[in-house]
Amino acid sequence: MGGPDGGDGGRGGDISIRGDSNLATLLDYTYRDKWTGERGEHGMGSNKSGRSGKSVVMPVPPGTIVKNADTGAILGEILGDGEEFIVAKGGRGGKGNAFFVTATHQSPREWQPGEEGQVMNLELELKLIADVGLVGQPNAGKSTLLSVVSAARPKIADYPFTTLQPNLGVVQMSDHRTFVVADIPGIIEGAHEGKGLGLKFLRHIERTRLLAFMIPIDAMDWQEEYDKLREEIRRYSAELALTPHCVVFSKLDLMGEDYTPDIKTEGAFAMFSISAPARQGLDALKDGLWRKILEIKKASA
Repeated sequence: MGGPDGGDGGRGGDISIRGDSNLATLLDYTYRDKWTGERGEHGMGSNKSGRSGKSVVMPVPPGTIVKNADTGAILGEILGDGEEFIVAKGGRGGKGNAFFVTATHQSPREWQPGEEGQVMNLELELKLIADVGLVGQPNAGKSTLLSVVSAARPKIADYPFTTLQPNLGVVQMSDHRTFVVADIPGIIEGAHEGKGLGLKFLRHIERTRLLAFMIPIDAMDWQEEYDKLREEIRRYSAELALTPHCVVFSKLDLMGEDYTPDIKTEGAFAMFSISAPARQGLDALKDGLWRKILEIKKASA
């Protein structure tokens, strides 16, 4: 009755990876481990083609390496906000009988089935260790601060070198804003030569966006403490010494009131005074770090 009129089927949706500078971690993939593109619709009569399925985008923070989990092959790397590439293509839609009409074959009955889309097991690896590296001598209060502003639970004690390896914590703020803080093993004089935890510590802070120099408010000489930390980093790497930094005076509760020591800070973008156990000054610290992280991201975009 009028000849063949079967339309083509729609193709399936692709799965792609896209950089999102608002993200700082791969934490979301802990709770969701399967992503599926929408299937295409069947073709219909009256030569109506089926609608193609919607593609799915997996957002990741810049600095993410994407690997084939089965072979270990690197599929790509997301370096900036908005960068995107397809990791699994949707299946081809089938052909309806109208597709096979020719001048000598007016009433085809054949049709072509669609194809399944690609299935891929992915491994996501974030190269950037943290947005903020907490730098300070042993027992400066770094682990305590991390335990209060994030869900991380580093070992805390009143003797030096409690922290023997970096601890990471995700700081969650309002409006889904997050950033990652690393509690780095304590630095001592001579660290650039490998003393103490030395080079192991310094290698880790090379992979942070900014540094927070933590100085306990009960230190004998605040200026000397700050200068020693800066000097150890400068001797290790002149480039690392140019990393944006702030100064955080910890253990403010020992003073009984708000107090910020007056020291020369050689280009620090801010100074903060906090007490992690008493929850003093933490909101101002988090807001200040977040604003600086955004500034650094925009400058590198």
